[in-house]
Amino acid sequence: MDGLTHSLVGLTSAKAGLERWSPYATVVCILSANAPDIDVISGFFGDRWTLLHYHRGITHSIIGTLALGFLIPSIFFAADRAIAKWRKHPPQIRYRGLLMASLIAAATHPLMDWTNNYGVRPLLPWSGRWFYGDLVFIIDPYIWLVLGGTAFLLTSNRRLKIVGWSVLGVAATLLILVGPAQRGLTSTAIFVVRVIWILGLLAFILARSFNLQRRLRKSIAFAALGFVVCYWGALAIMHHAAYANAFTRAEQLAAKNGEHLVRVAAMPTAANPLRWQSVAETDRAIYRFFVGVAAQPSTSPERYEKPSGLSEQLVSAASLDHRAQVLLGFARFPLARVESENCFGQTLVQFADLRYTEPGGSRGNFSLNVPVECPAR
Repeated sequence: MDGLTHSLVGLTSAKAGLERWSPYATVVCILSANAPDIDVISGFFGDRWTLLHYHRGITHSIIGTLALGFLIPSIFFAADRAIAKWRKHPPQIRYRGLLMASLIAAATHPLMDWTNNYGVRPLLPWSGRWFYGDLVFIIDPYIWLVLGGTAFLLTSNRRLKIVGWSVLGVAATLLILVGPAQRGLTSTAIFVVRVIWILGLLAFILARSFNLQRRLRKSIAFAALGFVVCYWGALAIMHHAAYANAFTRAEQLAAKNGEHLVRVAAMPTAANPLRWQSVAETDRAIYRFFVGVAAQPSTSPERYEKPSGLSEQLVSAASLDHRAQVLLGFARFPLARVESENCFGQTLVQFADLRYTEPGGSRGNFSLNVPVECPAR
């Protein structure tokens, strides 16, 4: 998930009661909830392929999350002890409480990341296997709305904080109202999410004007976190139905073309739990189409033939490129396409992860063009 979501989860968890376990617990919860994404600094020591290789790696694993969960409160505790000794007053931090709060907040990060189709590798360094929840799009406006609105109610006790939340709310609203539409997001879904967003904002502003947070306090935070869990449950039910429809459609496509079905995935689309992107792989091709949760016709599939013959040889040569190895190690549905077999000198082999783009597309780390030498004629 995005950094804003992780921050809101950490803050809401603190307000649900973790902040009572020790001074500085709120700050530590926010930091720990974001800590696994420290792996993005790998991008400063290499290119974008270095970042793709290390992102959601060891820091998102079980052992990495535990290490970060211990490290952050330990740094705070050591600093607090040093300052207390220097100022000659008792330390404020209760280490056990701060440690437990940090571990809980840190554990939410890989859990949240698992719910989308990007995936996590929790078994590193022993296994690099990816696990995918396929429930929530990587940015979810409904989670933003509920957790952000709750955090606003529980922390907007000063004018400066109200200004900060207002700026964040305006920025998020502009993104929802005028931001670029994601692939597969229909005009009806766009209208629905915008209406829900505006009504939700108004509801939280009205609740703040009536000081609802003073009466409910941490129960609001529990309710917000409970909403996220229930939301996941509802999405899991919808995903099950969408996957069944995708599997049926994939079997039909494979039978029609005399192919053997290998695997199928149904993945979430932005802000529309009724529409899912499906990718189906057979022994000769990969298909991409959208399905709903009801038993209704899917969209017309895009068919991408797997390389064979000379193209397969050129792809094999291009796969030796270190960038291609990184992309292929990450890609869930990798596909390669040769620009031209009838070439002299060089040709391009186009790689892509069909979750996000197609060969020849330009989607950041998810596509790559590798020049290879043409075979001698």
